[in-house]
Amino acid sequence: MSAVLTPTIAKSRGVERVVSGQFVMDGAGVKINRVLTGTLQRRLDPFLMLDAFGSDKAGDYIAGFPEHPHRGFETVTYMLHGRMRHRDSAGNEGLVTDGGVQWMTAGRGVIHSEMPEQSEGLMEGFQLWLNLPGKDKMSAPWYRDIPAEEVPRFVGEDGVTVQVIAGETHGVKGAVQREHTLPLYLDIAIPAGVTWEQPIPQGHNAFFYVYRGEAVVDGKGVSKTRMALLDNAAGADGVRIKALEPTRLILLAGRPLNEPIAQHGPFVMNTTEELYQAFDDFRAGRFV
Repeated sequence: MSAVLTPTIAKSRGVERVVSGQFVMDGAGVKINRVLTGTLQRRLDPFLMLDAFGSDKAGDYIAGFPEHPHRGFETVTYMLHGRMRHRDSAGNEGLVTDGGVQWMTAGRGVIHSEMPEQSEGLMEGFQLWLNLPGKDKMSAPWYRDIPAEEVPRFVGEDGVTVQVIAGETHGVKGAVQREHTLPLYLDIAIPAGVTWEQPIPQGHNAFFYVYRGEAVVDGKGVSKTRMALLDNAAGADGVRIKALEPTRLILLAGRPLNEPIAQHGPFVMNTTEELYQAFDDFRAGRFV
């Protein structure tokens, strides 16, 4: 971990709206906060979904996510605390633990499961769905485990600690790069009273989710378990985030694909006809 100077930005984005999310059950009965839902997919293109989960009650997570299919996008699981086992029909298997990341490209189709490997204690983290461009939706499935020690991190000014899961910032390249959507995925810890300036390319959609403490952007407060959707103000080249208390948040930004989105459950394609084909291929056993 090395010290890195924080670049300054000329104009900060503001908070367009604060989102509370929807507390739902998914998988075989896992309690989650679905923060980025389908109604925001066009506005936050290329991001399709963000789930936040966290509980020290085994009953909230022990049933896990048994085998289910995906096609047409990528899943990114970031585990803050806990142990989750991934297995898929392409023959991949891995265990994500504290601070680790699992990145899976479903591509033309994969069946996978995500099951807890603990029966007590805290399980906390996030799962993000990142869209694929139409030309890559039928690509071969891909999978990578990234343990915590392989996630690049640095210390900025005033003791801000940044973990770079994807993209590049402050001269530090993240664990994963994507050519078309250029996703930036950061986990940022900001000490109380400190303001962090984060460059964001103009034209990229961006948001952050606070999971510890409380943050303020241009006078707008964002409390714990809330997502701030950042505006696309002309001339804004980043965001200034001030922590009112010791605060941790994930910040995401990406270049929109500007393509049609056709989704039904675990399949995300560009047209209804492609969705029908996805269901036909799954029922016929043509996924990997």
